[in-house]
Amino acid sequence: MDACDVAIAGGGPAGLVAGLILARAGLRVTVLEKHADVLRDFRGDTVHPSTLTLLDELGLGDGFARLGAQRVRGASIPVAGGGPPVTVADLSRLRVRHPYIEMAPQWDVLNLLAEAASAEPGFELRMNAEVLGPVVEGGAVRGVRYAEGGPSAGPGSERELRATVTLVCDGRGSVLRREAGLVPRSWPVPFDVWWVRVPGSSALSDTLAPRGGRGLMYVLIPRGEYVQAAMLFPRGSGPELLAGGMEALRERFARDLPELAGGFGGMAEEDLKFLHVELSRLRTWYRRGLICLGDAAHTMSPVGGVGVNLAIQDGAAAGRLLAPGLLDGTLSDRDAQGLQRRRAPVAAATQAAQRLMHRGVARLLRSDAELALPRPAARVLRSAPALAAVPAWLLGVGPRPEHAPDFARR
Repeated sequence: MDACDVAIAGGGPAGLVAGLILARAGLRVTVLEKHADVLRDFRGDTVHPSTLTLLDELGLGDGFARLGAQRVRGASIPVAGGGPPVTVADLSRLRVRHPYIEMAPQWDVLNLLAEAASAEPGFELRMNAEVLGPVVEGGAVRGVRYAEGGPSAGPGSERELRATVTLVCDGRGSVLRREAGLVPRSWPVPFDVWWVRVPGSSALSDTLAPRGGRGLMYVLIPRGEYVQAAMLFPRGSGPELLAGGMEALRERFARDLPELAGGFGGMAEEDLKFLHVELSRLRTWYRRGLICLGDAAHTMSPVGGVGVNLAIQDGAAAGRLLAPGLLDGTLSDRDAQGLQRRRAPVAAATQAAQRLMHRGVARLLRSDAELALPRPAARVLRSAPALAAVPAWLLGVGPRPEHAPDFARR
């Protein structure tokens, strides 16, 4: 019989961090990833200070440093009526080991985690393995059914993997979550996003400078040889923006972002990566033998770039809290409840902050006004710049950062 201690659906950040830690505890872990690779653009490329510290603890800090990521140290906003932008979040003021955000392709981070986990004798990563549903016996999940060979596999490809516990880390569209009867609560989001890669970054510093006006908002992120540009637009207005054709859209980009105007000349419609923004959270993260983590438990907005870091923190907490019960055979619903009690408040608080920021974005997108900080607020921040450390801490560290357990440290 094909069996392990922990079956993990999804080889993303939460799944691989949990798998690495549990494998270092001496458990047999199998991760099932439906794709043949992890090469997907603009998927959680922000690595925050709390995650950088966790990577250090896992012995992966040097490997991450060799990826050559670009650093972001803060964010600034223009001031109403003119004048230099004001820093509203300053990570350099944080008293942490890594007072900055690193921008690294997520596939590089996933490959780093997978390589480290594969060095453990009990770990296995199976690519092209699409999870089809849970194996249920006596009202409890006892593993998963999956198709060997991925989504295009033909008849006879179905396999069964038995496990003591199954971690659901395959995102908002999880089949396991749906078949377990776990239905998330959703909140309306007033915008969607187009991501686009723009050649050239000489005009950008290491401080993000969101801008907006005339019904759109932009965020530009330096990525070394190119700029990762996000266009936020009112939900449902994508077809209207494309109605004039790509030439009109290129002109709009060039007019709104003059410092990058030369990079939009060859932009085609297939260069626009559409993100349907979702904000949702499960009321209950588990069933007997099954626990949801990351996007499967709480789908985040891209505002703040916190989603991947919360997923990694979920994975670290799961590895630390579940390992003892798995090793001594006492794992129960109480362990799953404890994991949810620890991680759910963090997700709820983060989503509450995102909903508040969404209202501000919605007001901007509904008007012709330019994104600008009110002058009284600008005066306060200029006179007390240390205040910019507060949003930086909430963004980069958060209320409950997770750490690697002693047995997983290298």
